[in-house]
Amino acid sequence: MNMPYPTFHFILVVDIEGFGKRTVPVQESLRKAMYEVVRTAFQDTHLDWESVVRLDRGDGILMLVPTTANSVVLAGPFVRALDAALREKARIYTVEHEIRMRVALHQGNCQQDADGWVGEALNTASRLVDAQPLRDALRAATRAQMALIVSDEIYRAVIRHGYRQIDPASFGAVPIEAKELREQAWIHVPDYPYPPGITPPAATTPPPQPPQQSASASQEPQAGASGRPAAGNHLAFHGNVTVGQDIVGGDKTVHGGEPT
Repeated sequence: MNMPYPTFHFILVVDIEGFGKRTVPVQESLRKAMYEVVRTAFQDTHLDWESVVRLDRGDGILMLVPTTANSVVLAGPFVRALDAALREKARIYTVEHEIRMRVALHQGNCQQDADGWVGEALNTASRLVDAQPLRDALRAATRAQMALIVSDEIYRAVIRHGYRQIDPASFGAVPIEAKELREQAWIHVPDYPYPPGITPPAATTPPPQPPQQSASASQEPQAGASGRPAAGNHLAFHGNVTVGQDIVGGDKTVHGGEPT
């Protein structure tokens, strides 16, 4: 039955890397494995697989997860469970059947019509999973089985708070420019401290400090201070001279006076 109003969902998309380069029999095998690992990850994290709306994409699945699911579980434990399930497949599959995934997580309103689902959030999730920075990160992560991209909304609502099994420092910000989409997203590769293929943010350079006065200079007496007289106020005379109406015979030293 069609819903008269849009409903809010978490949107999860998975896509198999290099799917189109495989033969049809291999593609069939990979599709079967894809559904197995995703279903296993849902079950291992106690998320209700049967309540998920699943839209098949051939080389992937677009899933509408109801908000009864926990967003922290989706962004943390679920991602780890999916990575573990993919690694299990990697141990038994040949190189020809290797399955590595790009994964996107977003959220937003979705509207059901007579033939399926529509909504800006669905378009955004689809653009994210196909984004070039995510492809580059997975290609560079040679020992990984998956790479995750989350929208800035998910990052601000969940990732940045550092909930259990989520390390914000392992997410790298990337600009996404795909068709109508212009926004920042965040990439994470399991078991990597920072996603490979992504340039880390430049370190902040502290402003230059004024030169410090040396200890010896700071200890020099100032003009008019006690100690050595300041330059310009120290007058020495030799022989007979008149100073301030005084006739002086011999040598005399005057501080601050003017000879006449």
